[in-house]
Amino acid sequence: MDDEATYELNGHIATITYNRPEALNAINGDMRQCLNAAWLEFYNDPEAWVMIMTGAGRAYCAGADLRDGAGAAGTWPGTYFEIPTINSFESGLENWKPVIAAVNGACIGYGLTGAVAADFLIASDQAMFGMPEVKIGVPTIVGSIRMPGKIGWANAMELLLTGDNISAERAEEIGLAWRTVPHDTLMDEAQTLAERLCQGAPLAVRAVKEVAWRSQRMGWTESVRMGEAIRRIVGMSDDAKEGGRSFREKRPPVWKGR
Repeated sequence: MDDEATYELNGHIATITYNRPEALNAINGDMRQCLNAAWLEFYNDPEAWVMIMTGAGRAYCAGADLRDGAGAAGTWPGTYFEIPTINSFESGLENWKPVIAAVNGACIGYGLTGAVAADFLIASDQAMFGMPEVKIGVPTIVGSIRMPGKIGWANAMELLLTGDNISAERAEEIGLAWRTVPHDTLMDEAQTLAERLCQGAPLAVRAVKEVAWRSQRMGWTESVRMGEAIRRIVGMSDDAKEGGRSFREKRPPVWKGR
């Protein structure tokens, strides 16, 4: 895989690192292809249960590289008005494995769009966040869809309509960051959380995340029917049987992810 984004698997914990430190990890076309390949590897690998995202150098991700529009949009056939945009993790590619964003520095624009898609955003106390698109004359779309539900209307509008940056402290205050930690402990904190997330049966964890996400967009009856169908499917897995055995035998379960 190209070095512009690295993918590493350690046990059941995968790490994707934005790796253009000389460009503050801004996403160009080559990096976009590399990131998408990394995400598909994580998605398809049964041994990868949890993801940590972070950046190399002093930035997390400075957003799309303005000199190379393929970083944000990708290259797709079709007309201008019919561009499929759910083509990356940032833009909403479905993934039910837990994801942690370990934000080590500037997290701007399209970089923030991706970080907000994570289940947990842990921020270094040196991090900063911003959606500056309106200041360069373009709207942010996926950010506009995600932000109100994440941090409330007024906080979202402050970020989206002013284009101003905010500190890690302010990000935690408004719920954008789940936790803020000393810079030097960031990756240790992310690793500890990832290990905790690996303690649950991976299929059950993914089922819970999927039901939690989809049910926000469904009625109560539809949500329960969907959830019960998923529960019964996961209940037939080897891990579900192992969970019962380990409980009866009073020992830690050994999950296989199947």
